[in-house]
Amino acid sequence: MLQQLRELEQSALTELEAVNDAKELELWRVRYLGKKSQLTQALRGLAALPVAERKTAGARANQLKAELEAALGQKELVLRNSQLSVASEAGYFDVSLPGRPYPVGHLHPITQTIYEVCDIFASLGFQVVEGPEVEWDYYNFEALNIPEEHPARDSMSTSWVDFKAEGVRPMLLRTHTTSLTARMIEARKPPIRLVEPGRVYRYEASDATHSPMFHQIDGIAIDTGITMADLKGTLYEFARRFFGENRGVRFRCDYFPFVEPGVEMAIECTVCNGSGCRLCGHSGWIEILGAGMAHPRVLERGGIDPEVYSGFAFGMGIDRMPMLRHGIDDIRLFYNNDLRFLSQF
Repeated sequence: MLQQLRELEQSALTELEAVNDAKELELWRVRYLGKKSQLTQALRGLAALPVAERKTAGARANQLKAELEAALGQKELVLRNSQLSVASEAGYFDVSLPGRPYPVGHLHPITQTIYEVCDIFASLGFQVVEGPEVEWDYYNFEALNIPEEHPARDSMSTSWVDFKAEGVRPMLLRTHTTSLTARMIEARKPPIRLVEPGRVYRYEASDATHSPMFHQIDGIAIDTGITMADLKGTLYEFARRFFGENRGVRFRCDYFPFVEPGVEMAIECTVCNGSGCRLCGHSGWIEILGAGMAHPRVLERGGIDPEVYSGFAFGMGIDRMPMLRHGIDDIRLFYNNDLRFLSQF
């Protein structure tokens, strides 16, 4: 055994002397110090030796292992210094240069958009509020002039929360942040100026333009003497700040159960600038939100006298805003967590 260890030492040190790079050094380490090396096999074979010889051979094997590990460390240092010397002589290594920076994270593009939209409305005098995502059926539908038999419920694929107990009002994952508008009308007294960002949920399949979870911002203003002109002026100012001063804006009549009259607001297509393309259906316009004057029944349910007060409300899909601004054609890109996409914002 001792003769085998002497031969192993001589062979290892001879080969180590001839090593010239890190790759060869790693191969040498595996060959002589790895789990399947000759030295490891020798240590495992000590149990088969007589007791007297085992003690001497074991001590020599452990000593050899320590010597080879020390020689390995010394060789690593020699190779590292050699590489630094070559780099220094080449004239391109500067130890005073800063290290490579670590990548720095930033806000998700949807979050950035929410902050930007809220900042715009905050500068116009609106307060930002938030509310529950699991909502009572009353605030999500009934308080907004959408009773149980109303056809508008059919257009909202609802995710219901199943309650077995009798007498418990049904709950759901809110289908729009307008449910928070109903809560705020009930909880506050005029004057009211609020915007309400948050996640909403629809029970539907995910595709390029739909997601079972997305984001909305609703807004409401209630006071004496508020008219449609106030609504149009507020939304026009928002569009001017978010999409640019020269972006065209259009209002057309539309129907929503919780406003009367209702309108839709569209902007000039951000791709074709109004000339017509596939994105805007060759119309030159893209709808971005729905709005209108607060329905008297909604005000009455919240305890506000519609004979004294009036107001307007609006709601928009936040995910759609960066899609329009940057020409993104698939909403799923925001939720796939692909850093190649997200790092562009």
